[in-house]
Amino acid sequence: MGNLTPWKQGGRYKKIFLKGEIIMRKLALLLGSLLVVASASAKEVVPAPVVVEEAPVQVIEKEVIVYRDKEEGFRPNGYVDLQYRWYGETEGQEKGEGWAGETNYSRTQLQGKINMTEKQALEYRIRNYGNTSAAKTGKDGTDTRLRYFYNHGNIGDTSINLTSRLHYRDREDTDGHQELEYQARFNFADYMFNNDYVKTTNFVVAPKYRYQWGSGNNQDYDNQLGVDLYTMHEFPWGFSFEFNMYNTQHFYGEDKTFDRGNKTKDKNFTIDVEAYIYNTTNLYTNGDVTVDFNFEGGYDPYTWSQYKKYGDNRDQKQNYELYALPTIQVNYQATPALKLYAAAGAEYRNWEVTAKSDAKDWRWQPTVFAGFRATF
Repeated sequence: MGNLTPWKQGGRYKKIFLKGEIIMRKLALLLGSLLVVASASAKEVVPAPVVVEEAPVQVIEKEVIVYRDKEEGFRPNGYVDLQYRWYGETEGQEKGEGWAGETNYSRTQLQGKINMTEKQALEYRIRNYGNTSAAKTGKDGTDTRLRYFYNHGNIGDTSINLTSRLHYRDREDTDGHQELEYQARFNFADYMFNNDYVKTTNFVVAPKYRYQWGSGNNQDYDNQLGVDLYTMHEFPWGFSFEFNMYNTQHFYGEDKTFDRGNKTKDKNFTIDVEAYIYNTTNLYTNGDVTVDFNFEGGYDPYTWSQYKKYGDNRDQKQNYELYALPTIQVNYQATPALKLYAAAGAEYRNWEVTAKSDAKDWRWQPTVFAGFRATF
């Protein structure tokens, strides 16, 4: 092999060169093909930008309804109380026997109050009396009382309340007279005692006009002008005190007889005073049942007259009845709006002799009552 001639060696190199050239051309074609494929791939990988149109945001407003509890307005309210009461004999005596007064009779009472509006109220009280013995020694007839109130509110910037009151009463149980009255009631309670020991719940000064007429609807009438005082005070331990004063100037349609019949007048001035002490002490409580000791007593009333008109001979200016009434009462709260009650006791009073200088013969009279009170 080492002994080849130059020509042969040159031909060998030529073949090698031709083969190399062919390989280079194929390599060039391969590289060109790869470039073409790479360019095509690059075009596919990078897509053209796409423009996306966003839909506009639409805001939809809806009405929101908020429900609130309706404020409850004024509702008429009040109470009704129905009671039956029996009065026995005054320490064994009948009417007309010294000290008895009326004995052996009953009383059915219906009373209540209706608050018709925030400013208007109506009070009613009807008492029907009847004898419980054949001797008919007690009261008989009907006592009807109606009162209408209108609350005007406080006066200016003060704490003085002004309330108008219309009053009507029919005394069929006594002499048959009727009365109609107007009062302007000024309540000064907020300016009175209010502390840990004394609480003033009522202090009313009331100018008034009253027209009173007899059962015959004739000249037997009485025009009255005056100023009344109504007070109520509460104390510790269940005590309270009521003091009322009625100051009245009378103008009579017919002359009245005074001073043993020696004087006749068509005018008179009188003062009537009521003074009562009240106490309630609880004795027993078990759920809805309570037992209380109640006491009331005082002047009912104490009366002074400008001219002598009291006593058997009309020879005194002053007259009074002084009493005490202790009772034991059982209460049952059947529902929050209904209470049943019953009580027994006795009343100590000068029933018959009441003129100041002659007042005497305080005696006991038993009494029993029962009833119910419903609120609404």
